[in-house]
Amino acid sequence: MKPAAGLKKLELSLKKHALSYPEVTEDHPWGHSAMKVKGKAFVFLSLEEDEVSISFKLPNSRDIAVDLPFTEPTHYGLGKHGWVTAHLRLKDKPPVDLIKAWIDESYRAIAPKKLVSSLPSR
Repeated sequence: MKPAAGLKKLELSLKKHALSYPEVTEDHPWGHSAMKVKGKAFVFLSLEEDEVSISFKLPNSRDIAVDLPFTEPTHYGLGKHGWVTAHLRLKDKPPVDLIKAWIDESYRAIAPKKLVSSLPSR
């Protein structure tokens, strides 16, 4: 089955947001999109038939984030290093503003300090 058009739109919106940060490139390891800054991934994004899956490093809000019903510690041992995966389904009305804030937190956690200092304050 193909993903719903709304899921594709959600995926593209989140990808566009992640790519808007300084010096971000997109890579495709393991068949997923990875947004990288200076070669280091700060977001993994995957479009499935019924959800968009997005993973990010959340050093400040990890403990709160993993308590939400649509999140879990990221697999492959990344969860113990502060990575969280959100499973976004259209029927659950995903909190897009929160997800974008997490993209921002992840970028700020991974990017060099010089690039982070060029961003507006939060």
